[in-house]
Amino acid sequence: MLLQIPNVLNDEEILRAKKLIAEAQWVDGKVTAGTQAAVVKNNQQLSEQAPQMQALRKLVLQALNRNALFFTAALPLKILPPFFNRYSGEANYYGYHVDNAMRMMPDGSGYVRADVSATLFLTDPEDYEGGELMIEDTFGRQSVKLKAGSIVVYPSSSVHEVTPVRKGARVACFMFIQSMVRDAEKRRLLYDMDMSLMQLRHTVGETEAVVHLTGVYHNLLRRWAE
Repeated sequence: MLLQIPNVLNDEEILRAKKLIAEAQWVDGKVTAGTQAAVVKNNQQLSEQAPQMQALRKLVLQALNRNALFFTAALPLKILPPFFNRYSGEANYYGYHVDNAMRMMPDGSGYVRADVSATLFLTDPEDYEGGELMIEDTFGRQSVKLKAGSIVVYPSSSVHEVTPVRKGARVACFMFIQSMVRDAEKRRLLYDMDMSLMQLRHTVGETEAVVHLTGVYHNLLRRWAE
């Protein structure tokens, strides 16, 4: 499932993130690439030692924690601390690749299984040319280029790329999520059911049937969650 969620960050948070990033140090993006990805990865990444990193991660995670749509789509169990990248100049693309299944925590304390990948855009589309996130999966080949503050979530098993940025700079936050529900099809079923339940509550209220269906949703989540 590929899902675009607008306005995850508000205007104040976007400005705060841009200010912090403008003061930070960038390094070669290959520092977090696997063997295959390193061959096609040509971008920059915010240094893990950058003093702004902690504030940026806190800002993003707080925004995600208050977003109900993100929660119901990803059902996050663990979120690898977010990273930040930039595409511009000669370091301007990331060729087709698949994200590693297991991602090491930045402090070396353990691994997070990448079930869901996400890109949170921090630059508006009109500020750069190119830089589309191209994602291929059972939903076909999708091109994604969102407004600053918006996020796209998709299966980490998808083949994807970032096309060359021909002008300007594309800055984004990217992250990997271990879901409570490992199976992507089960996550999709739960998402569809939850969305339908919200619509039913809006149109008919908390009827007896809606209450029972809500119980079915939670019982399925209990059965499938790790």
